[in-house]
Amino acid sequence: MTTATEARARSGRLMLNKVPEVTVWFWVIKVLCTTVGESFADWINMKLGVGLVNTAWIFTAVFVVVLAVQLRLKRYVPFPYWLTVVVVSVTGTLYTDILTDQLNVPLWISSAVFSVLLAAVFGVWWARERTLSIHSVTTLPRESFYWLAVLVTFALGTATGDWTLELTGWSPGVSVLLPLGLIAAITALWKFGANPVLSFWLAYILTRPLGANIGDWLASPKVAQPGEPTGLDLGTFTTSLIFLGLILATVVYLTVTRPDVTETHEATHAAHTTGDPRKERVALAGFGLLAVATAGLLVWAHGQPHVGPAPEEDNTSAVQMAPGQAVKKFPPAKVAALKTLASTSLKDARSGDAAGAHAAAQKLRDLWDADQASLQPLDQTGWTSIDAQMDKMLKTFGIDHSNPPMSPAQQEKELNTLLTDMG
Repeated sequence: MTTATEARARSGRLMLNKVPEVTVWFWVIKVLCTTVGESFADWINMKLGVGLVNTAWIFTAVFVVVLAVQLRLKRYVPFPYWLTVVVVSVTGTLYTDILTDQLNVPLWISSAVFSVLLAAVFGVWWARERTLSIHSVTTLPRESFYWLAVLVTFALGTATGDWTLELTGWSPGVSVLLPLGLIAAITALWKFGANPVLSFWLAYILTRPLGANIGDWLASPKVAQPGEPTGLDLGTFTTSLIFLGLILATVVYLTVTRPDVTETHEATHAAHTTGDPRKERVALAGFGLLAVATAGLLVWAHGQPHVGPAPEEDNTSAVQMAPGQAVKKFPPAKVAALKTLASTSLKDARSGDAAGAHAAAQKLRDLWDADQASLQPLDQTGWTSIDAQMDKMLKTFGIDHSNPPMSPAQQEKELNTLLTDMG
């Protein structure tokens, strides 16, 4: 085999193709991995109160471990390969979320930066290997470039997907239609004769917002505040379990039947035909028109009346309640957990530990957001009152707001008010 010969010459060891054949199973499990990556990360970050940065550190460490295992293999094996995809989907998503939620980087800037970074990865990959095809991932350098590109595509897909939601105000259910339609159009152009490598990577990027929107639609509550996503109210944990089960079942099937192994696929399918340069040029123009049409759609949707996140000043006008009254109907254990984090943040702010105060405030925000689905239905008025004060407190730390952190005195003031409101 030519690919095996190339691998032996370049790396000194024989490797079969390390990436599965691009069959329908590839795309099914890719979307499943993307969805569970989104839901599972949200569950760990919010429900367990780990926090965004700590979650990112955890998954970065896990990614290093699973990638090391994957790189040591000499052929494609379904379980470690798709486990790596699941982990890298979470990791890439978290990196974008940190830029957005922690560093307040606008999504359009994140999208531009990751686009340039992905182009750089492809440029270096091509300059060294003279191919970007996943059918020739037969050496360690090529596989390293492949996984780096995959990581950046997840970060880019997260940024562009979230930016789309920000521009349009679409719900997750409606937002599924855009990446799904684009993937269908790319598939049609590929069938016509578009460059298969370009078609693959464009579709690969789009599966990230597709899977994420599916996950958000399934997990989001049926009733939410204006500007917040609504869905089927399965919750992030249940959604994660469902999709993890589907992934496991699919991986077991692929392991047994091996339809996505290169050698098996080549034995049962006709060889790839050489591309037609004329059709590739026509299809490239089609991709350009598709990009222009997508941009036009987003501009149009952005100009339509839609409900976005409530302005900051709207929260300050929330109803004021007597101390402890707002949380009277909430479970005492949940209130106690919130008060503990608020007290920790206040203590650190008073002692001059700015980093500790910020970290505790971040955990407080994450826990409050995670409990919204269970607390808000118990007392809408009480929840709105605490949420308004929570937002004012977060603003003093520059969390979820574009302003820099305020003085410790201002932070202490809002934390004290919050603790008073919670009794």
